[in-house]
Amino acid sequence: MTTKELLDTYYKGFAKKQGWEVTIADDFKFIGGDMTKTDPIVGKQAYLEIIKRFSALFTDMRPKEIFTSEEGAFVLANYDYVFPNGKSINANVAELWSVKNGKLDALTIFFDTEGFQKFLKG
Repeated sequence: MTTKELLDTYYKGFAKKQGWEVTIADDFKFIGGDMTKTDPIVGKQAYLEIIKRFSALFTDMRPKEIFTSEEGAFVLANYDYVFPNGKSINANVAELWSVKNGKLDALTIFFDTEGFQKFLKG
């Protein structure tokens, strides 16, 4: 699969919360959510556990922009979140992907963590 095909499969499945897992490499590397921790979380199973928790918070998502190369991609994704306390927010997340051996190999995400925390506390 090309990078674009991998991402199309990932995001279509991710929005439905099923079927995206086939695109992830077994030794997948993930960085995100806490900018003070720059060491990746490694392994497909570890990423699946993170997404299991994350999936409980978003009700919808869509990629707004996708720029690809053979080795990776940049995606600006948009998420609708609803939290257990009933608060909801729409937010953009920058997602930087690496591709290796026909699989999504790594992901680093960037978002306004300070604004996110203020929203949750307010």
